[in-house]
Amino acid sequence: MTLLLTLDDGSIQRKLAEAVDLARAAVLEDAGAEQVGAHVGVDREDAVSASHLFEATVSGYRGWRWSVTVALAGDEEPITVSEVVLIPGPEARVAPAWVPWDRRVQAGDLGVGDIFPVEKDDPRLVPAYLESDDPAVEAVAMEAGLGRVHVLSRHGRLDAAARWHGGEFGPRSDMARSAPDVCGSCGFFVPLAGSLSAAFGACTNDISPADGHVVDVEYGCGAHSEIEVEVTSSVPVAELVYDDSLIDFEPAPATPAEPEPEPAEATVVDESEAPVAETPETAEVQPEVEPEAVVPDSADEAQVEAESASEH
Repeated sequence: MTLLLTLDDGSIQRKLAEAVDLARAAVLEDAGAEQVGAHVGVDREDAVSASHLFEATVSGYRGWRWSVTVALAGDEEPITVSEVVLIPGPEARVAPAWVPWDRRVQAGDLGVGDIFPVEKDDPRLVPAYLESDDPAVEAVAMEAGLGRVHVLSRHGRLDAAARWHGGEFGPRSDMARSAPDVCGSCGFFVPLAGSLSAAFGACTNDISPADGHVVDVEYGCGAHSEIEVEVTSSVPVAELVYDDSLIDFEPAPATPAEPEPEPAEATVVDESEAPVAETPETAEVQPEVEPEAVVPDSADEAQVEAESASEH
């Protein structure tokens, strides 16, 4: 085999590439003529072997190919068939790459009764007897003794901080961007202990969607403790409204009749000041006629005098 590889001038690959009929016969024997299509190419495997590719017309395997691997053991040896397999082509639909089960689990997948052990060398945890460079953790360890086997490492805290900061209760969420203020100034915000206290805390407002969750100090919602909203009716109404059903009616006291007004005195109009209507030039002026004086009758005067004398 060493001599064959050393003295190869390309003739071996040419022989392998020309063995199309041999490869087709092998795949027809294995799959049948109704499942084998046209020859689509040759892939070199190594110095003494190559794989011929045929279109697969297998139901449910669109885009797959038959691969027939042929090999040559020597110049005087015949070409042999090594294997016949069905492989996906460039446009075939295949399953995603295999991922170990412990890496498939995502946040929120853990259910009731599920067990998910921590990796032995998890970089997020360090033994409790080591310094964690977190004053709050060190203070608890000194007071309660070595009660916990592991504590958060610096890497674990930074990993959690990055996840919380970019999560649902971080400053870039839709709720935070539309909020009137941030959690850092809210009375319902309870800071965490230790080095995470500067950036994170827990929400205690039952109206907020973040109630009971760790929130970023720059997160916010519409239930901020310092919000003041002027409550007014959305329907415009008059400033003064009377409800007739709530008004008590009482009869008005009788008032004396007002005296009839005296007739107004006739207004004397000075003819000199009154406007004079213009008279057309063609009109004739009529002479004024004085009214005749009424002369009392002598018989009437005698009767009046007799009545006056009888009274005296």
